[in-house]
Amino acid sequence: MEEYGFYLSFNNYEEVIRLPVNPETLEIKENGDSKSYTVIDFGEINAIAYPKLTEITIESIFPAQYYPFVVYSGENAGKLLKPYEYVELIRKWMLSRRPVRFVFSGLKAVNVQDTQTPDWLKQANAQAQQTFTGDIGINMAVSIESFSWKLSAGSSGDIEYTIGLKKYVFYQALAMKVDSKGEVKTQQKRASEKTAASTYTIKAGDTLWSIAQKQLGEGSKYQTLQKLNSISDSELKKLKPGRVIKLS
Repeated sequence: MEEYGFYLSFNNYEEVIRLPVNPETLEIKENGDSKSYTVIDFGEINAIAYPKLTEITIESIFPAQYYPFVVYSGENAGKLLKPYEYVELIRKWMLSRRPVRFVFSGLKAVNVQDTQTPDWLKQANAQAQQTFTGDIGINMAVSIESFSWKLSAGSSGDIEYTIGLKKYVFYQALAMKVDSKGEVKTQQKRASEKTAASTYTIKAGDTLWSIAQKQLGEGSKYQTLQKLNSISDSELKKLKPGRVIKLS
């Protein structure tokens, strides 16, 4: 079974929700932060800077009843939360002032897993058994920048909502020490002399997603490894232990 899923999780997958109705569109905004300057006798120049943080906007509904387009179906229909329960959960995450994780991708279920349940994402992350499909996949830490919602007139309690997310970059303040003279001393970290590995030997139980997560720091880069090593889609399901693949 192949489908698309939109997930939000909090506190390292301690709390996970799958959006019950996939949005019609997913708006992604990526802007540069370049500056223009005018140089005498030369004219305008453009100083290219690092891009601004990615912004994502999602518009959909939290249904008060079951509809054919709700992602929970069959015996899982009972796992659909009440509209206001979704609202309260997102508000709680927003007020915590901590980042959440947003995942969107085509999904291919492992036989023993069910992608219609929020637990699927947590299990897939822990067991490295998630396989992304399709041409696009997003898996990033984000902050909830805005969240607006309203009751839909004549919809028996459905809640329409718009949520604005912004990519979150983890950072840490540099510790400083003040000596007896009142001078500030910063401790410089020694640069690592270890060179990044250029190859990896596949072990039993490895998936390309788990290898990308461990070796490249981001599981969604598995597609880069797949193309680099000419690995077919059928080979993704079971990688041969002992095979050496290139990482860069």
